[in-house]
Amino acid sequence: MANKITVTINGTDYTLMSEDSPAYMQKVAALVDEKMNDITSTGRVSRMDAAVLVAANLADELLKQQAASENLRRQLKGYLDDASKAKAELGECKRELLKLQQRQQQKK
Repeated sequence: MANKITVTINGTDYTLMSEDSPAYMQKVAALVDEKMNDITSTGRVSRMDAAVLVAANLADELLKQQAASENLRRQLKGYLDDASKAKAELGECKRELLKLQQRQQQKK
């Protein structure tokens, strides 16, 4: 069920509908409002231009975060691969130790 709330962004009311919680939608609107107010506070930018600049800035942040996330995924995969190799080596060492212990027992 979609949630519906009214938010104010840069002095204008907008009705938002989303499956997300009203608190989350309010948080999104507050971020957009803050960025719009930052850009329009100079008085030299139209609301339309400010909206485009906000969209471009948010898209830039999104793309950078996606690249950072992908980098972390690659690092994590590398760590998991290393851990898997270490586990395999540990198993091999345990088998070798068991063989040596058995040989030692046979000599007695």
